[in-house]
Amino acid sequence: MSLVHEFENSGNWLFRRRSWFPVLFALPGIIILWFTNPVIIKFDLKEEIIFLVVSLAGQLVRVLTVGFAPGNTSGRNTAEGQIADELNTTGIYSLVRHPLYIGNFFMWLGPVLFLRSAWFAVIFFLVYWIYYERIMFAEEQYLRRKFGELYDSWAQKTNAVLPSFRHYTAPSLTFSLRTVLRREYNSFINIFVIFTALDLVRNYSVNGKLMITPFWLYLFTGAVIIWLLIRTIHKTSSLLTVAGR
Repeated sequence: MSLVHEFENSGNWLFRRRSWFPVLFALPGIIILWFTNPVIIKFDLKEEIIFLVVSLAGQLVRVLTVGFAPGNTSGRNTAEGQIADELNTTGIYSLVRHPLYIGNFFMWLGPVLFLRSAWFAVIFFLVYWIYYERIMFAEEQYLRRKFGELYDSWAQKTNAVLPSFRHYTAPSLTFSLRTVLRREYNSFINIFVIFTALDLVRNYSVNGKLMITPFWLYLFTGAVIIWLLIRTIHKTSSLLTVAGR
């Protein structure tokens, strides 16, 4: 098998299982918290607000991507593999070819920074790059075969992961908040679940007590309420459904 086909096949395999990527770091992260010097990982409000802002910045990138995207693009499809009814080339896609993966990177970087471990952050960066490089390669092969010259023209002037405003084009669609709420409420709650879980482990490691720091408890409670509200609306009505989105 040629390297091109090997890269594409492995990329497609990883693409269908990319939702498991955070698990690769969640378990080691918990172990690191357990054995790290308590002085290093003690609660610091300013630091942990920064970590949260990093993750929320990643979520914002996803919001700006999903909110302007047409249906059957920029999706969470896994088992069915690559899907793209049309090629996104405007809005954030005129800045960078893989905005969702940039968003994911920052969403997960926040919890990684929470561990206060420089070497673990470096490992995260390297593994993320290797993992998603294959996925991006497979995705681009699929898009090139489907859209041909249109894809090549867009890819030639648009960077893969480093945004550039040289060829910015306004989004072809208006922003859809309902689409964002329907498609992103799970990623939103996941941010607060992982931070709260890390805080719980940290406190048990430091104090020997299963407790959640009030800062994270209040945020987690609020996030759960929002998540339950949006999920209920999504599952019981068509209010969040937008034609073509």
